[in-house]
Amino acid sequence: MTDYREILRLRSQGFSQRSIAASCGCSRNTVADVIQRADQMQLDWGRTTIQSNGELQQLLFPERQSPLSSRRIPDCEYIHREMAKPGVTLTLLWQEYCQTCREHREIPLMYTQYCNHYRKYAAVTKATMHIHRKPGENMEVDWAGQTAKIIDRDTGENTKAYIFVAVLSSSLYSYVEAFLGQDQESWIAAHVHAYRFFGGVTRILTLDNLKTGVETSNWYTPLINRTYHEMAEHYGTAVIPARVRKPKDKPNVEGAVGVISTWILAAIRNEQFFTLEALNEAIRSKLDTFNSQPFKKKPGSRLSTFLEEEKALLQPLPVSPYEMATWKIATVQFNYHISVEKMFYSVPYEYIRHQVDVCVTRNIIEVFFQNHRICSHPRLHGRSGQYSTSMEHMPDEHREYQQWNGERFIKWAEKVGPNTAITVKAILSAHKVEQQGYRSCMGLLKLGDRYSLTRLEAACARVLTYTPNPGYRNVSTVLKSGQDKAPKPEPHTPAPQKTNEFSYTRGADYYGRVGK
Repeated sequence: MTDYREILRLRSQGFSQRSIAASCGCSRNTVADVIQRADQMQLDWGRTTIQSNGELQQLLFPERQSPLSSRRIPDCEYIHREMAKPGVTLTLLWQEYCQTCREHREIPLMYTQYCNHYRKYAAVTKATMHIHRKPGENMEVDWAGQTAKIIDRDTGENTKAYIFVAVLSSSLYSYVEAFLGQDQESWIAAHVHAYRFFGGVTRILTLDNLKTGVETSNWYTPLINRTYHEMAEHYGTAVIPARVRKPKDKPNVEGAVGVISTWILAAIRNEQFFTLEALNEAIRSKLDTFNSQPFKKKPGSRLSTFLEEEKALLQPLPVSPYEMATWKIATVQFNYHISVEKMFYSVPYEYIRHQVDVCVTRNIIEVFFQNHRICSHPRLHGRSGQYSTSMEHMPDEHREYQQWNGERFIKWAEKVGPNTAITVKAILSAHKVEQQGYRSCMGLLKLGDRYSLTRLEAACARVLTYTPNPGYRNVSTVLKSGQDKAPKPEPHTPAPQKTNEFSYTRGADYYGRVGK
């Protein structure tokens, strides 16, 4: 805009129009027009009360205001909101604005004026405010964009190592650690190690909207990941996620990520690391130097500020560190087992076909139904397909079958009698696999309920007199025929050989064997 005030001021001091034009950066014609209009309106610089160039323009050149006043003023708030979307430019928005003006028979602004309106709005909207952070109140966490690398000794391949960064908002005291992944287990372990490094817990935990921390991002009611929420409860802190695409909600960790990329990752770029432990040792060494580095614009360092102002205000650590628990949803199958990482764990049979929540830790598997724990198992490790089954979870008939074994059948038979026990042992030993004889043993012992235990013992004794390999059918046949009731046969003794005094015995001559 033309500086009308300066033109009138210089003219009152007697400067030529050429000098005024050179000083104000406008043409001599513009200066001449302003002076002419001021003379016509008898406008004297010394007595005027007009303070702004806009008011002077409206007074001296009212005709220049009318075209602009009829033009459609752009909605700067809408422009600012649309500019945050990917691929949207001011040129695109201006073309849409012109199309809207034509539809409403309005005169649009030129592109330069359109951009002018938005820049003035954005300059005010983007104004920043310093927020004072209370000591011990907030810890900001994030993954750094830059990664490190670990070299495989055997193949020489490079493996990415992801960098976790945690910053205390007040003192800016930082913690850095490398992990081989950005999964849930690494995310939780990073927090546990950070709290141990700081020696306390902040009241608030601010993070980005990554899936390992926030399942559903919403400004009013964000849904926190269940495992992450349990960790926060264990340490007594509150999780407050940052808004989507609002890095200023966690400015300290955002700034620390860039600084750490230079102070730590760039500093070790020429070193080779073959293990994650070696990489973290180098990071820890550089981290100590970084935290001890003096501030440039205020006294002290991150370490000194932390020790003097913030450490005493942190909440104490719990007695034991948090042990990560992964939550899964499983359906109880008809064999009253659930599958967790290719291992099978029993659940009370009453929950067949119900969905249950499974809490998986390194050593324990806990099963919950409607927030009530219904069972737990030691976690199985090793080859897949293993079963952990509790007798209490079985139906009665399954429990009875599960309790079948050779030792139990022998003890049961010994209560009947020694001959029954010998028969059962013979049946079990007659099969290559012991379990093949369970049904025969069960049938044999059930005969005692039908015929009485006394008759069963007698029948087994009868069968053992004529076969060393007795079976169920042998004993059953004896009982059906009643042979067990018959008196035992006397031991067989050979009859004495009878001699005949008057018998005639032919000799060898009779049979013609002489001389042959």
